[in-house]
Amino acid sequence: MARHLTLVAAAELSDDHLRAALDGSRPLAVLPSGPPAVVDAARAVLRPDEPLEPGTDLVVVTSGSTGGGRGVLLSADALRASAAATLDRIGGHGSWLLSLPVSAIAGLQVLCRSILSDRTAVRVAEGETLTAAVARMPAGDRRYTSMVPTQLRRALDAEPEALRAFDAVLVGGAATDPALLDRARAEGVAVVTTYGMTETAGGCVYDGLPLEGTRVRIAEGGVELAGPMLAVGYRRDPGATAAAFADGWFRTRDAGTLGSDGRLSVHGRLDDVVISGGVNVVPAAVEAALREHPAVADAVVFGRADPEWGQRVVAAVVAAPGAAPDLALLRPWVADRLGAPAAPRQLHLIDSVPTLHTGKPDRRAVAARIPEV
Repeated sequence: MARHLTLVAAAELSDDHLRAALDGSRPLAVLPSGPPAVVDAARAVLRPDEPLEPGTDLVVVTSGSTGGGRGVLLSADALRASAAATLDRIGGHGSWLLSLPVSAIAGLQVLCRSILSDRTAVRVAEGETLTAAVARMPAGDRRYTSMVPTQLRRALDAEPEALRAFDAVLVGGAATDPALLDRARAEGVAVVTTYGMTETAGGCVYDGLPLEGTRVRIAEGGVELAGPMLAVGYRRDPGATAAAFADGWFRTRDAGTLGSDGRLSVHGRLDDVVISGGVNVVPAAVEAALREHPAVADAVVFGRADPEWGQRVVAAVVAAPGAAPDLALLRPWVADRLGAPAAPRQLHLIDSVPTLHTGKPDRRAVAARIPEV
């Protein structure tokens, strides 16, 4: 009998929903919060009316769904393997604080680890301080949380004592500034960098070293990963699945190197996706939103390293005749359509957009013309 997905809104997700997925009885997908366009795009990717691929218990839509996100097919075994390996690395079962979206794999794994530890995660309430949330965690238990670098920076600025209450603070989802890590450790925070993605059921390399069962190799400069945490493939996309998964390995599209001690260093994306504040931003989607504004004739979008966000979204814009667009005008325009992480943080006016021989915008040529700030 064909299995079908159960769709649950992020605000309505309970531990029971996830337990049913983890025991294989009820396949699950979580719809993200955000503008209607983002939710509708995720629903279109998930295709709940169509039979589910074999071996799938959870489908997670990758970030940037309005720009071509995919539904990643994960088995209960992969989720459990990832959660167990994490707990083994950081010190065993404990209580978790959830401050990440539950539609993304990092947030879902906080809940999975809590369930496997026979605990209920404490969720940070809207507007609640980290200090207040930590105070609601059980006393006498190991305490863990997971954050993106921007959250870590803000917590260090406002509530460093609350961070020191954790036995491990996992930080991932975007490149973390080494100076931020040094500062956190100097403050006595047990910060652990994580590397992984939805296709690996979350982080699988901690502080550069693979978790138990994870294998890492570099092929043609790109990072490839293998192990029991790998996804089955992509929802209703056999071509993309075949391109990314082969012979038990996943091609990440990240550039990296392995040290003599087996420690992985990741040097950035092999493609053009911008990871800002832990969210994947697809430049083509931002460009399309910018072009819809009456003050914009054309646009090219790319990423630049940023000490706060990991990467910031940079837009090079051709103004419409008689117009003078600026960030104050365009940031809210993009945020309303794609969410705040996609809104440009740097804007430059250009006369025209250079193209490749294919007719596509030459983002690298534009980026080369834009000075660092």
